[in-house]
Amino acid sequence: MVEGIIGKKVGMSQVFDENGNRIPVTVIEAGPCRVVQVKTAPTDGYEAVQLGFGEKKHSRVKKPQRGHAQKATVAAPRVLKEFRLTGENLPQPGQEIKVDLFQVGDFVDISGLTLGKGFQGVVKRHGFHGGPGGHGSMFHRAPGSIGCRAIPGFVHKGKRMGGHMGMERCTIQRLRIVAVDVEKNMLVVKGNVPGSNYSYLEIRKSKKSRKK
Repeated sequence: MVEGIIGKKVGMSQVFDENGNRIPVTVIEAGPCRVVQVKTAPTDGYEAVQLGFGEKKHSRVKKPQRGHAQKATVAAPRVLKEFRLTGENLPQPGQEIKVDLFQVGDFVDISGLTLGKGFQGVVKRHGFHGGPGGHGSMFHRAPGSIGCRAIPGFVHKGKRMGGHMGMERCTIQRLRIVAVDVEKNMLVVKGNVPGSNYSYLEIRKSKKSRKK
């Protein structure tokens, strides 16, 4: 059995439960995904499956990618991800994996790239307090001293400074599935997920037990 599926974030909304409580949810277009390659223990050392989501324009597909997809008799996917296999039933190349892999009430771990925020200073990026707020201070959001004088004479590795922020891989664990629509390939989970709208996500069955 495949442990996960590839999806695309559609946006956020809200639903109401039977008691009238408002639940913030994220709507995800999950699948359908095609099996591009099946890896087995005798040949690859582990069992996994490569899933493809969407289709890439034919003129933009490189020859190695085209040949890799043709082995499974599928179109070159826009996104290709690898998922581990559990159990004895191995999928076949070209097989379609749909969102019915999940059920309402299941918990999933969703991975994706966070929102890109560009170049940011130390106050926003690392939570520095900054200097006094008075007009005569002349020191408000600057990082301050970063060196160590003559000894050692260089800036230590990992020094917290301004720089590129966001666009990092992030995983949010144990998100509860609120609704599953197999016909429309839609998955509705409680809470938020990484990334902007229409960004690609990896949805895996949660391995952590329920919190006590």
